[in-house]
Amino acid sequence: MTQSTLTLETLKQELVNDTKIKVAAVDIDGLLRGKVMDKDKFLSIAKDGFGFCSILFGWDILDKPYDDDSEFSGEDSTFSDLNARVDLASFRRIPWEDNIPFFLVYLHNPHTEKALHCCPRSLLKNTTDDFAKLGLNAYCGIEFEFYCFKETSESLSEKDYSALKPLTLGMCGYSMLRPLQNQEFYYNAFDWLKKFNVDVESWHTETGTGVFEAAIGYKEAKEAGDRAALFKTSMKQIGLKHNIMTSFMAKPYQGQPGCSGHVHFTLMNKNGENVFSVGEPSQYPHMTKTMVHFLAGVMKALPSVLPIYAPTINSYKRLKANGWAPVSVSWGIDSRNCAVRVIAPPSCPPKSTRMELRVSGADINAHLVLATVLKCGYWGIQTKQELTIQPCRTVKDLLKDEQLPTNLKDAVANMGQKGSVAREVLGNDFVDHFVRTRNHEWSLWEKAVTDYELKRYMELV
Repeated sequence: MTQSTLTLETLKQELVNDTKIKVAAVDIDGLLRGKVMDKDKFLSIAKDGFGFCSILFGWDILDKPYDDDSEFSGEDSTFSDLNARVDLASFRRIPWEDNIPFFLVYLHNPHTEKALHCCPRSLLKNTTDDFAKLGLNAYCGIEFEFYCFKETSESLSEKDYSALKPLTLGMCGYSMLRPLQNQEFYYNAFDWLKKFNVDVESWHTETGTGVFEAAIGYKEAKEAGDRAALFKTSMKQIGLKHNIMTSFMAKPYQGQPGCSGHVHFTLMNKNGENVFSVGEPSQYPHMTKTMVHFLAGVMKALPSVLPIYAPTINSYKRLKANGWAPVSVSWGIDSRNCAVRVIAPPSCPPKSTRMELRVSGADINAHLVLATVLKCGYWGIQTKQELTIQPCRTVKDLLKDEQLPTNLKDAVANMGQKGSVAREVLGNDFVDHFVRTRNHEWSLWEKAVTDYELKRYMELV
């Protein structure tokens, strides 16, 4: 199935046999927030949009309003509506929900009619529009690792989120045996996702109890962002259909591998040529100057935008040395030890030359990550940034590089600094809002009493 070509003129006919439609927006944490609409109501708002409460950007992942006052919550907030405009290009039907029609929306400020500064889908669209002015299209692919459990929301609550039963046992990466133990779930997910226009190139078991990895098809950046967000929600829904709970938490267990959300990037010109491999060559083999400038922008911005790549308290438990996750501002040619891996000949054909962000975990908001990497790359190209660090290969090489912040608090402090690269490439309005949301996360964590503390101190201290 290809991207929808639905128009306002053909919409009514497409929905002729339907009675209801599902719509959703993407919030700052990457969650889909939506509703089911009567068909007549939907058709009446398809052109000009509908009101969506602005609290969507005034609360956290558990619907708790942010600690400090903001334009979307707090004592002075009116909790007014945003304008949600239906994106007809996002149309698809949900196979596991009786083929109900589904649409995503863009969120706008109703007073200025401009795209909302913190709408993840709008931020990504703005970025691809910038590249279009240069005659370039960005293409991306995302790989997610995630845990699967023989649990439900109810059993999870009853167990107080501990002693969960994994879907499979043992460290069985690329196993030919483990998927057969849950074949209906395994194949239904693959087939239903394809019908849902979220094609999976491949998926397999990963190292870890109940861990799987899925590579989502390489697509134009806006579509790639949508498919990544839809994949995460889809796997949770499909899991529910099979009494399985899926988790995209970055590091659920201390003694097991974390879950990555690696992202691949390529730029194509109007002739369909990969400008990372076709163009003026650089000093680095098989890398054009355009690729070097793009990569240099990404590298220079990395410490400043880390909270987008690692957005939760738990994200930083994954980013530890010798844990198959990067801990420094580093890049390397076909090296999985680095923050950014350059994939070029002879590891791939020239047309497949690309770069892979390896910092990000499975807990990312995919739209924000794609937008951020692309905006940093765009800034690198426009300002002709140059690489100031040499490529690394081994873990020992990484010790010489600048180390990434080890917790969300320090990472957010970097991002919020006056004159930060994040502010330059993402804008003050977005950065101020995002910093506020992450400071809220840290504030809640500082007040929390953990199982670790209880087990260590309750009896003996």
